[in-house]
Amino acid sequence: MSQTITETQVAPPPTLILKTTAEDKPEDKPHDDYRYANLLPHFSSDQYPPLAPFTHADPGLRALDHPNPRAFLDTATSVVELTPRLGTEVHGINLAELDSGARDELALEVARRGLVVFRDQHDFIDRGPDFYKNWGSHFGRLHVHPTSGHPAGYPEIHLVYRDANSTFNFEVSDSITSTVWHSDVSYELQPPGLTTFFLLSQPETGGDTLFTSQVSTLKKLSPQFIAFLRTLTAVHSGVEQANFSRSGKRGGIVRREPVENIHPVIRKHPVTGEEALYVNRQFTRRIVGLKREESENILKFLYDHIDKSGDNQARLKWRPGTVAIWDNRITAHSAIVDYSDSKERRHGARITPQAERPIPALDGLQLN
Repeated sequence: MSQTITETQVAPPPTLILKTTAEDKPEDKPHDDYRYANLLPHFSSDQYPPLAPFTHADPGLRALDHPNPRAFLDTATSVVELTPRLGTEVHGINLAELDSGARDELALEVARRGLVVFRDQHDFIDRGPDFYKNWGSHFGRLHVHPTSGHPAGYPEIHLVYRDANSTFNFEVSDSITSTVWHSDVSYELQPPGLTTFFLLSQPETGGDTLFTSQVSTLKKLSPQFIAFLRTLTAVHSGVEQANFSRSGKRGGIVRREPVENIHPVIRKHPVTGEEALYVNRQFTRRIVGLKREESENILKFLYDHIDKSGDNQARLKWRPGTVAIWDNRITAHSAIVDYSDSKERRHGARITPQAERPIPALDGLQLN
């Protein structure tokens, strides 16, 4: 069950400033010539109850029983590893045409590689929100974001948006960098697993996305330190995100009351069995049971390690028709906001199925 926690926070998250208000919304502006105007951010005032726990059946487990768990790649014209530790780029496959068995195999491949990028997926993107929901539902229960914009009538589709007049992204205004590593909505009791994201519109250059392997960042640490980290749990909080929206920013809507949950600092993947670091600057607040200074210093060390580990990272340069699929349980990512001066539109959609409650790497670890 969700737990509300009175906490002494680690260093507070960066001050986040947006350049728009709830009254300055893209759906209120004329976009008659924009191909994806029906997918512009909408901020309904609908209210939703707390998310109920559910049993997640990971499709990657089914693929383990297939004679060839990578058979969905047989027709690909190119399969290239982006880095040795993270990411694969695929050409020649139409994701929209994958059957149920191939989708299971895809889930297993993403679990093993962390990130799989598919190019030339215009058919997938142009099939629209009903198709997006059908696609995502194969991989888990679709998450409805408590504060973000979504296409009108489709709260399950999370949108990021920025143009010359407005932005609904989180942007750090008082920092020397726009890089904020995070695992999506890690404050939920059952955070996302296999996540699909694509851009409907993008700047000519810039707006890339960084990814890092949390499996690899963990493996870089000493065995003694890893053994200690396995004994720890941490608070992940959605309160600051909700309060930011309540202040009138990012659409000014909170559709579901924020939650805080305790997760293991090191989690285990239910399909591959691999262990991954599971903390992030955006949502992790403190380590349970440690004094404030102890928690702050450990988390700062881990955040710095994630930030600086370029040998565990991959940078995705978007092209029209690109679809990125990653495993939110074993990766972290950050948008790169380097295109603001161009005034160009960047409009993305995310399909976010939830997965299991994070499994501790240490058997018997209490999540309370």
